[in-house]
Amino acid sequence: MPPGGVASSRRQARERALSLLYEAEAKGVPAAEVLRALPVAPAPFVTDLVAGVGAHVAEIDGYIRRYAKGWAIERMPALDRALLRMGVFELTRRPDVPTGAVLSEAVDLASRFSTEESGRFVNGVLGQIARDVRSDES
Repeated sequence: MPPGGVASSRRQARERALSLLYEAEAKGVPAAEVLRALPVAPAPFVTDLVAGVGAHVAEIDGYIRRYAKGWAIERMPALDRALLRMGVFELTRRPDVPTGAVLSEAVDLASRFSTEESGRFVNGVLGQIARDVRSDES
């Protein structure tokens, strides 16, 4: 296990997944195609995130459209869109991942790689979705 344990490896996995989802969008190809083209399979968590987003993108985009008030998903920065999709996938399909970890990592990645306002935007949208889909958490 790397220093920092599971949290550190998941942080790296999310960053890798973000780059693959961004690549798929930039090339206009399905996420699964980007995964298949890799010479070495990525870590299982990366594969789960990328394949999961790809398999459930219509449902995930439905959440984003509903909660990103005043924002057309097509007009969002591509990185924000990829981060939101990854976050929604984790919130809706990965109950083993704590809500705080999903939000914190998405905001961190948005702050590091996207626009100045992206961290707040991603936090606001994912926070609302988390309150609805994970209402049983305290």
